[in-house]
Amino acid sequence: MTLRIIATGGTFDKHYDEIEGRLGFGHGHLPHVIKRARITVPIQLEQLPFLDSLDMHDADRQRIAASCLRADEKSIVVIHGTDTMKETAEVLGTAQLPKTIVLTGAMIPYEVKNSDALFNFGFACGIAQTLPHGVYIAMNARIFTWDDVRKNRTEGVFEQA
Repeated sequence: MTLRIIATGGTFDKHYDEIEGRLGFGHGHLPHVIKRARITVPIQLEQLPFLDSLDMHDADRQRIAASCLRADEKSIVVIHGTDTMKETAEVLGTAQLPKTIVLTGAMIPYEVKNSDALFNFGFACGIAQTLPHGVYIAMNARIFTWDDVRKNRTEGVFEQA
């Protein structure tokens, strides 16, 4: 089994610019994250243009869906910003692709101390190999179906809708 990882940006891949005092995108973290996670299944990494999910439009979601559709792999993890993860999951869920697609991300960027990125990534990679076909969101050590999830912005966690 080969696992496809599709990176789209989000907080997971943001870098802190010490000079500007802002978070932005640079090179992707996924090659390092994959190595650090010591994942032993073959992985195909695909990096789409990095976006904050608040800046995503329908065309960006369709690009993600097209990547999932053309992928040979049946298990796919999509690294996505948390603010509109549910909207992208809905696009993928209604497409009814015969694949297991797990969206995950991070509340704290990977390179920032106490980030949840590495844990969420490893968790998503594990469950993407075991869940039946469908679209899921994996955050906070929980699995949600695409049509029964919401981001609780007050608590900073995902929960059932």
